Amino acid sequence: MTIKTLPAAPAAGFTARAQFPVPQSALDRWQPLQAADKADDRSISMFDVIGQDFWTGEGVTAKRVAAALRAMGAGPVTVNVNSPGGDLFEGLAIYNLLREHQGEVTVKVLGVAASAASIIAMAGDKVEIARSGFLMIHNTWVVAVGNRNDMRDVADQLEPFDRAMADIYAARTGMDAKAVGKLMDRETWIGGGDAVEQGFADALLAADAVEPGEKSKARAERRMEAALRATGLPKSEAMTLISEIKTGGAGDPPAGRGEGDPTEGALASISATAALAASLTTLHPTY
Repeated sequence: MTIKTLPAAPAAGFTARAQFPVPQSALDRWQPLQAADKADDRSISMFDVIGQDFWTGEGVTAKRVAAALRAMGAGPVTVNVNSPGGDLFEGLAIYNLLREHQGEVTVKVLGVAASAASIIAMAGDKVEIARSGFLMIHNTWVVAVGNRNDMRDVADQLEPFDRAMADIYAARTGMDAKAVGKLMDRETWIGGGDAVEQGFADALLAADAVEPGEKSKARAERRMEAALRATGLPKSEAMTLISEIKTGGAGDPPAGRGEGDPTEGALASISATAALAASLTTLHPTY
């Protein structure tokens, strides 16, 4: 059972549709839903459309997710997602399956979780997203044929599903459902950092989780290296110089060598750094 308090998605009936079954032999060679085959790797990868697809047949379905969860049994599960979305009803069913799983569910958005896939992502007790990843939320889409009265009826039929999705996003983020509805009206794409800031995700992926101070320091070092390399300095010498600046010349003899003003060495180091900064400014005025 999920440790998050989230609303249940509404149950929905099946709709009539033409069937284009894919031969089992083809499915055996290509499986869009991949469950780990190692006992110590409890993960499911969803790297395809959600539900049936006209061109490729069966994508990621509730049936396959249920089978993968049963095979792994109770315990923590990691769900890797990179999907453009698809069938809303399948997405809602998968969302509910993950919520009901007996164990903590961690969802990792590796690329994109759009449309129905974004609903699935909300089922995680913990949601992580790549810094370069995206969520996309929008209102329900259908293909309808008929006169103006039929179109009005279809619009009325879609409203409950839009409200259900808005409630799920609002429960995850803490945003007002009406505010979420406006984002859905605009078909909003949400990048990794914004997804964390707005509450759609709990954190960036571990590989992207860099502390602000460390990030700024690393950026400054890369810029300094690029500037030094532009002068023709070999990479090894550039990195050695940057290292000496970072450590304050720790390998050098004590400041002033015991003669004269004890701050002589420190002042010399500061002067050298200032000179280097001035030369970098001259060579690269945009830095």
